Amino acid sequence: MPETGGNSTFSKSTGLPRKRFYRARAHSNPLSDSHFPVPLSPSHVDYSLHYPQFFPSSDKADSCKKIKFADIGCGFGGLLISLSTLFPETLMIGMELRDKVSEYVKERILSLRVANPGQYQNVSVVRTNSMKYIPNHFEKAQLSKMFFLFPDPHFKEKNHRRRVISPFLLDEYAFVLEVGGIIYTITDVEELGDWMKSCLENHPLFEPLTEKELEADPAVKLLSSATEEGQKVARNEGQTFQAVYRRIAASDQIS
Repeated sequence: MPETGGNSTFSKSTGLPRKRFYRARAHSNPLSDSHFPVPLSPSHVDYSLHYPQFFPSSDKADSCKKIKFADIGCGFGGLLISLSTLFPETLMIGMELRDKVSEYVKERILSLRVANPGQYQNVSVVRTNSMKYIPNHFEKAQLSKMFFLFPDPHFKEKNHRRRVISPFLLDEYAFVLEVGGIIYTITDVEELGDWMKSCLENHPLFEPLTEKELEADPAVKLLSSATEEGQKVARNEGQTFQAVYRRIAASDQIS
């Protein structure tokens, strides 16, 4: 168990890491070079490091269980923690570029596992640049859900190429999503919301969920409430803009 003294990075009352010790710059340049290990291919991802209860050894090739949910730019992990208990048998991972923030999520998960034996074993985090290394982590049609919650808007037009939703990147996301897999996006920036919706709307391999499907999807209900950003928007009575789209087969394209 981590120490929980007054000067500890962990809260004495909850046993969880304190965010103030893990704060980092709100914005990072996803196009810059970073220094962290990157798997050569999805087959080189050591699942035993992330999910020791499911994979007691590093001989991951013997199991057909794969990561199915990816939270891109997971921040402090609020969505992951909520999804973990909602889908306890589904492996999911957060991908975060900022080193201090990803370290916080790692410590948060470890603390929750200690405090709740048998729970939160299906969730993990990796420090990586998802705009560069998605194909290194996931196989073709591996994922069933991808989340993009309150991404950096990169307001300046010259920086739009840094946006995590773009026509080019949607090609990569379509590759790692199974047919029927879903992309969830939300932002409190209307211009970015229009951008993400337009990118998805104009991509031939995505179609929007119906209102009935949105209402029945438990993950949709978490988009505006599970994260620190979403809670802040709600406190300020701000508006959010969602776009939730399904991956379709190439043969289903509308001519």
